[in-house]
Order: sequence, then structure tokens, then C-alpha cells
Amino acid sequence: MRRITVVIVPLLLAALALTACGSSSPSSPSNANAAVTATGTFGHDPTVTIPKAKASSKLFVKAVIKGSGPAMAKTDALVGNYAVYIWSGTGHKLATSTFKTAPQLFAGQLLPGLETALIGQKVGSRVLAVIPPKEGYGSAGNSQGGVKPTDTLVFIIDMIKTFTGNASASGQKLSSGGGSLPTVSAATGTLPKITMPHQNPPTKLVTKTLIQGTGPMVGKGQYLVVQYVGAIWRNSKVFDSSWSRNQPFGFTLDSQPAQVITGWNLGLLGQRVGSRVMLVIPPADGYGKTGSTQAGIKGTDTLVFVVDVLGAFGV
Repeated sequence: MRRITVVIVPLLLAALALTACGSSSPSSPSNANAAVTATGTFGHDPTVTIPKAKASSKLFVKAVIKGSGPAMAKTDALVGNYAVYIWSGTGHKLATSTFKTAPQLFAGQLLPGLETALIGQKVGSRVLAVIPPKEGYGSAGNSQGGVKPTDTLVFIIDMIKTFTGNASASGQKLSSGGGSLPTVSAATGTLPKITMPHQNPPTKLVTKTLIQGTGPMVGKGQYLVVQYVGAIWRNSKVFDSSWSRNQPFGFTLDSQPAQVITGWNLGLLGQRVGSRVMLVIPPADGYGKTGSTQAGIKGTDTLVFVVDVLGAFGV
């Protein structure tokens, strides 16, 4: 189905553009992974040295910068900047890097070696992980990302902030909606319940702040981390929810091409981090005249989203 977003999972290395990169001096295969280095300051593009040798078969992990924030738990989502290299034979290529664009959300099922590398590390750390095939993509590799079954992956991750799976808005409650708008109720850390009124929906986008956060205002081009639930005004059907996956969601606001529907780009702009916002979105600002048959959304359906703005990063 066409969801609220064009889902991009950078950690799966889909459709990577590879950039040629030079190799460093030779090293023996037995300690080649431990010879990989990453230097530079946290938050800035690292300088990475990979030996001109074949990678060894063991996972190598090192916190090259040790942070002092909370340790990442297995069920946490992480916002971080990262660079990934594909180490093939005695050479390597830069696969992708977010250090010059915007951080991304590490959530859901990660590569086994990457999960091992990150769990227990503290926010503020820069983690180097040299991941052999058996703890990466295994014998299948990832042909779309240009990763062969024999390739080793080198990740450098700057850990910016973690979020629990049930993270929610943290500000002051202003409203529960109601009247001509849906009513929203929820205990902290649980899926908000949306109750539709017995009347026709508004014909234009409505944005109502239910909980007022105290964080910075959200701006264009920022990478947002949110929790959300979406329902159809016509029948009250919940068609999508990050809460049900116990996993916050990340996207870039007002990006080109768009990563979210127009109603999100318009309605979340200027909101403060920590807020809960109800968006009542007419078809023109949602899925248009085609709707989404897989989600049960008709071309005439108005949608209601409740969005918790957990964090904003970047610009």
C-alpha cells in the first residue's frame, strides 16, 4: 500500500550509489579488521582508514569516541549519523554517508552485527563496526545495494539520541479535541484512541495542538522522529500506526521528493518538539482522488492523524 511515507531504510543499503575510495597500507588478514580506524570529531564526517588486505571473519567493534549519555537498549530506536563502506577483497568503496545531509533513525530489525555493535553503547559515542558477511547479509548478500555475499561492511555511527518504543509527547496538555473535531484520549506511552464526531469532516486541513511541547520549533528540512496513528473519518478505521510496531518513525520534513503526504508537511511545520498534534487531512492533502485501496482509503476520505513530535534534527 502507499503509506504516509515513501519508506527509506538506509541501513538495508538499498540502491546505494558507490563512490571510489583509496586504500591504505597492507595489513595481514588475521588482524585486518582491528586495523580499521576512524578519526575526527563527533558529528563531523570521519576520516576512515581501511587496510589494503582481505578482511578477517570476526566482528570487530570499537567505541572510538565514548559518550556519556544513556546506554542503548535492545528495544530502543536510535537517531545517528553514519557512514558505510563496502570492503571487497583488498579494496573498499564508500557506500553512503549521512554526515553531510541529515541523521537517520536506526529502528526495527538491524543487521545482526550492527545490533551487537550498538546495544549497550552510550549516546554521544562514535562506534566503529567491521561486520563480516555472516553477521551482515549472509550468503545472499544484497545485490540491490551492491553487497556481494563475500563483502565485509564497515560502519561508523555517531549516536545522537535514543527513543524507547513507546516514547510519547512530553509537554503540557491543552486539549482533547472534541466538538466538531475528533476526540483523542490516551494514557502516557500508549496508543491514542480517536473518536470521530457524528458530522461531516472539514473540507480544509485542520491542525490542532493537543499537547504543547517545550522543545524547539520544527523547521523545513529537519529530520523528525515521531509516533503516530492514522484513522479514516468515514468509518473510524485505524489504518496505520507506529505505536502498533512499538517503533518511532523518522522522515525529513518538506523534502524533495516528498517523504510524507502534504498534510504532514503543512501541519507539522512550526510545531514544538514534545507536542502532540491532531491533523485532520482532506483528500487533496492526503492520498488524493486515487486513495489507497490496500489501506481501505477512498479518494473522498478525510484522514485523522495524531502525531507526537519526539525530536527534530539537522537544519
